[in-house]
Amino acid sequence: MIKLSKYAILSDIHGNLFALKEVINDLSNRDIESVILLGDLIDYGMQSNEVVAFIKENLSSKIICNIWGNHENAILTEDFNHFSSKRGVESAKFTASQLNEDAESYLNNELIHDGKYKFKLDGKDVLAIHGSLNDSYWKSIFPDNLNGDYSGYDIVLSGHSHYPHCFQKFYEVDNPEMRNKKAVLFINPGSVGQPRNHNPNAQYAILDSENMAVELKAVKYPVEKAMDLYDGQIDEFYQKRLRNGI
Repeated sequence: MIKLSKYAILSDIHGNLFALKEVINDLSNRDIESVILLGDLIDYGMQSNEVVAFIKENLSSKIICNIWGNHENAILTEDFNHFSSKRGVESAKFTASQLNEDAESYLNNELIHDGKYKFKLDGKDVLAIHGSLNDSYWKSIFPDNLNGDYSGYDIVLSGHSHYPHCFQKFYEVDNPEMRNKKAVLFINPGSVGQPRNHNPNAQYAILDSENMAVELKAVKYPVEKAMDLYDGQIDEFYQKRLRNGI
């Protein structure tokens, strides 16, 4: 069982090394030793290889959970049928063509391919999942649509939507001592590298599992430098959305 109580939760870095570095710099001032990664390290951004290398070189000893997202799944299995737009397919295929051998090896050998991982933190049952139980890669958890039954867990960590959230749901159970309710805490840290909640800053979360306290963080990074790396090889939509966090 893992003993530490504070964890950094990162998701959807999407090949944005500038954003990732600022998040890690922000974490350096905090008493956090462990990191949970919820998928989509790569694609959309222009630094997928660099992001993987940075994680491998700087975070490997701290990672306790590292799962495939839908972009790892699509690119590494060469299944591009689930994207909702042609530009999404083109971006994924471009990223696939750019991945170097070291990055591909790390993504294939060091990440959990199911897109989900069950483990314990301080005696609490945790589900880390990129999407949701209805589809671990392509369907998100939202406060008004959970896409699954999570009553068997104490904490559910998810990504994919790029919208940060923290909320509780109370399931009906046979436990009079707890007034026949089971509390489940849902956390989405938002996106490090491609936020979509109209906040362009790099976003992540900190979980204190001992106190069941959550902090949703947003840190500035040099957005324009990330945008300058795009050279027209994928749709400019993925470049321009960084400025406004959309």
